[in-house]
Amino acid sequence: MTTMTDASVREFKMPDVGEGLTEAEILKWYVQPGDTVTDGQVVCEVETAKAAVELPIPYDGVVRELHFPEGTTVDVGTPIIAVDVTGGAPAEEAQAPVEKAVEEKPEAKETRQEGRKPVLVGYGVAESSTRRRPRKAPAAAAEETVSVVQGDLNGHGRQARPLAKPPVRKLAKDLGVDLATVRPSGPDGIITREDVQAAVVSAPVQETPAAPAAPVAPAPVVAPAPPVTYDGGRETRIPVKGVRKATAQAMVGSAFTAPHVTEFVTVDVTRTMKLVEELKQDRDFEGLRVNPLLLIAKALLVAIKRNPDINASWDEANQEIVRKHYVNLGIAAATPRGLIVPNIKDAHDKTLPQLAEALGELVATAREGRTSPAAMQGGTVTITNVGVFGVDTGTPILNPGESAILAVGAIKLQPWVHKGKVKPRQVTTLALSFDHRLVDGELGSKVLADVAAILEQPKRLITWA
Repeated sequence: MTTMTDASVREFKMPDVGEGLTEAEILKWYVQPGDTVTDGQVVCEVETAKAAVELPIPYDGVVRELHFPEGTTVDVGTPIIAVDVTGGAPAEEAQAPVEKAVEEKPEAKETRQEGRKPVLVGYGVAESSTRRRPRKAPAAAAEETVSVVQGDLNGHGRQARPLAKPPVRKLAKDLGVDLATVRPSGPDGIITREDVQAAVVSAPVQETPAAPAAPVAPAPVVAPAPPVTYDGGRETRIPVKGVRKATAQAMVGSAFTAPHVTEFVTVDVTRTMKLVEELKQDRDFEGLRVNPLLLIAKALLVAIKRNPDINASWDEANQEIVRKHYVNLGIAAATPRGLIVPNIKDAHDKTLPQLAEALGELVATAREGRTSPAAMQGGTVTITNVGVFGVDTGTPILNPGESAILAVGAIKLQPWVHKGKVKPRQVTTLALSFDHRLVDGELGSKVLADVAAILEQPKRLITWA
C-alpha cells in the first residue's frame, strides 16, 4: 500500500459498516485509477461478517490509486482508495476553518462536548471525550466536523452537510432526491431510508451526466488467489470468511450456550392454501407477493401476541430475562455467500398487506445480495422455511439473542382424516425450537399450538388478532 502525501489527495478509509465490525473484504472495485468520481458514487463493494455492502465516496475528484486488490481483507480505518480532489482545497486549508470555529465559537465546542451529534460512517471520525488538536485531524474528518458545528462561520461559510449514512445517500442519489430538502426523522437529525422514500414523490429528479474518464491507463489490480486444490483435484480447500464464518461462529455459540428444545406438530393447511389463492385476487394485495409464508408469518405474530413471554432474550451478564414489546421478525435466507437472517422491523404493527410488502422487499434484497447489516440486527424471533427444498421439517438452531425459531416444512397433498373420512388434504409439519432457560414446555407448546390452529382455521386471524 502506498501512502499519498499530496495535499490535494483525500484518502478514503475502510468504514465500520456493521456497527462494531473490525474488518471487511473488498469484493469488487467499480472504479480504476484515472476515473472521475462524484460525491455519493459507489466505488466498491465489500463483504463484512454480516453482509455485502456498497461503499460510496464522500467527495468529488479523480481516482489516484487503489491501495488493495479485490479479495483482500482490510482492517476498519485503513485507507483503501486515494482521490485527487478536483478543485478542492489542500488539506491544510481545509483544517483552517475548524481551528477558526473553535477559536471564535467556544460555545459551539462546548455544545459538541455536552450533546454531540454522531459523525457518520465513512465521513470522518467520531468525537470522544478526549480533546484532539485540530491539526491532527485528517481532511475528511475536518470537513465533517465543520458540518456539525451549529450555524455558519462568521455569518457565511458553507451550509451544513445533511446527516445520512452511505446507503441512504446512495438511495437518495438513485432516486434523484436532494438530501438538503429532506426532513430527517432519525435520532440527532439523521436522515433515514424512509425519509428519502417519503420525499421521492415531490423531489426533483436529477440526471447525472456520465463522468468522463481521464486519459490515464488503469493500474492492474491483482485478482485474489483461487481456492487451493490438493491431491490431484480430489480435494479443494476454500477459506472460511465473511458471512459464512460469522454464521458458523454464531451457530456454534448458540448451540452450546442456549439449551435447545424442539417441538413438532403436523397440521392440515388446506384452508390456508385456499385463502392464499383468494388473497392473490384481492385488490388490496395487487402487485404484492402472496404465498403461504405470509400467512405463517402472520400466524406466528398472532401467537406471540397471545403468548408475549416467548418474545424475549436471555441476558447472561446481568442474569435477566429481557421481554421485548415489539417483534422484529427474522426470515432465514440462503444466499451464495451463506445463510443470512434479515428481519422485518416492528412486524407486529403491520397489516397483512404491509407484511406482504415487507416480505417481498426482504426476499428481493437478499437474492440480490444487497441486504444491509442493519437489516440483520435486532431480531427477536425467526422463521426458517425448509419446505422450499422439499424437506418435511428440521430442528432449527436459535439465532443468537433470540428465544424461538419456527421451521416450516414442505406442504404436501396427503391422506388425512377430515370430518370422519380419509381425504387428500394439504398438510405440513411445523417445528419450534426455543431456549429452555426462559421458555418452558407449556409456553412453547401454546405458541406452536396457536400457530397450528390459525393455519388450520385461518379465520382465527380475525378473531385472535
